[in-house]
Amino acid sequence: MRKFVYGIVLFFGIAIASLWVASWAIEPEPFAAPLAPDPREQEAAVIQVYGADVWGFRGKFAIHTWVATKPHGATEYRIYQVIGWRLRRGRPVVSISTGNPARPWFGSPAILLHEVRGAGAQALIDQVHDAALSYPFDREYTMWPGPNSNSFTAWIGLEVPGLKLELPFKAIGKSWMNSEYPALRK
Repeated sequence: MRKFVYGIVLFFGIAIASLWVASWAIEPEPFAAPLAPDPREQEAAVIQVYGADVWGFRGKFAIHTWVATKPHGATEYRIYQVIGWRLRRGRPVVSISTGNPARPWFGSPAILLHEVRGAGAQALIDQVHDAALSYPFDREYTMWPGPNSNSFTAWIGLEVPGLKLELPFKAIGKSWMNSEYPALRK
């Protein structure tokens, strides 16, 4: 009986250690420091894609992603994201707001995952906006496998190929659009 108990303890110890190592190994590499340029001081157009660990233990394995745009000469950022709990209030999950895109997500610091600046960004900003408005799952949300916040960000990347967006492994749901709805791909 003692060997059995030791075996169970050893098994769970190895399993927990493996999960810890796996979560460390899949951490996304930041593009740069997670700072959005002050829009009143930055004249050039900016598109940034951010991510932050989701709340609780799941944050070891998954992130929430969002996209921010600032057209040339604009004094604020527009932030595009999917927020699942909006469904409980009978609202679409797509949220378009203004503010600081580099803010934490429920206590988790933002990580800058991708950025385009200048004329290249300016040429894509309207496409990003149109892609967000055309998201076909604005009344659906499933944490796993999708559609979720990462499926939405991936949708923008698919609809705006000039963005050249690649989400990290921790963006659970990023491939949902490709695997579940290949007819939606361009």
